Amino acid sequence: MVVIWEVTRACQLACRHCRAKAQRRPLPGELSTEEGRALIDQVAEVGPAIFVLTGGDPLERADLWELVRHAVGRGLHTYLAPSATPLLSREAIGTAAALGCAGIQLSLDGSTASVHDRFRGVRGTFARTEQAAAWTAEAGLPLSIATTVTNDNADDLPAIAERVRQWHAGMWSVFFLVPTGRGRPEQEVTPQRAEELLRWLVAASSSLPFRVKTTEAPQIRRLLAERSGRASIGDGRGFVFVAYDGEVWPSGFLPLSVGNVRRQPLGVIYREAPLLRQLRDPQALRGPRCSRCPYREVCGGSRSRAYAHTGDPLEDDPLCAFVPSAEEVRV
Repeated sequence: MVVIWEVTRACQLACRHCRAKAQRRPLPGELSTEEGRALIDQVAEVGPAIFVLTGGDPLERADLWELVRHAVGRGLHTYLAPSATPLLSREAIGTAAALGCAGIQLSLDGSTASVHDRFRGVRGTFARTEQAAAWTAEAGLPLSIATTVTNDNADDLPAIAERVRQWHAGMWSVFFLVPTGRGRPEQEVTPQRAEELLRWLVAASSSLPFRVKTTEAPQIRRLLAERSGRASIGDGRGFVFVAYDGEVWPSGFLPLSVGNVRRQPLGVIYREAPLLRQLRDPQALRGPRCSRCPYREVCGGSRSRAYAHTGDPLEDDPLCAFVPSAEEVRV
């Protein structure tokens, strides 16, 4: 079970593709410290979980370390996904390590400062990210790097992978842009280019010294289907997102509320929300391509991208370039 909590929308950066449209000040209605502790208790009751504190920038919350201490104390594998701002200091990373955080995730959207800083909207973020990676290693914390793929940096992925290697990260999370928040459809790669990139990731992953994971590109599961016997997770399937105000979404890129932790326990929402139950059922897909695809049970398409483009999370994922043969099509 993976639970992402957007602890705040506050952030000093102005990223071009920001899902959250983060801003300098917190939005009204943020979960309070006590409500945050209650949410953590609910996550712990769901069972063993990977618990990610994100934003905005989680370091903008004055009570962050109290929340981290409580989450670790409840046995949650707690990760931080901070922004590369002056708040991301050696002291902050050392505190995360001392409190028992399971790891740090940093964003890297270009192999050079010119590309990355243009993405992030603030000069100097590449240098801060590189320094934070070194401090994370110094603190003995596992490091993961997150990259959002757009037209601006698709050709830079091999060089970004080299940076990930140089920074000794254990995981590279490759996000394929969903046009929500500040993200725009014209920033997305084409289906054909996405297919090329996914095939490159599959081929390269066997020789890279870190794990490669994709987000909002479940088509990679089709490419790995013959090798992998593991169940996959996706929107509402082993994964939920809790927004800053307690609203529960299937993912951070699918802003459809299925409940609020102020009114219902997270476990009840996850098990019983009608939309989450639909998203866990491959038979519920109604797009003419995804609903008949032979890989719908291992892939299922990005429900977030389907919603962003069509307004229906059960429609086809427009990023997919796969065309099954007549014999493969399920009726």
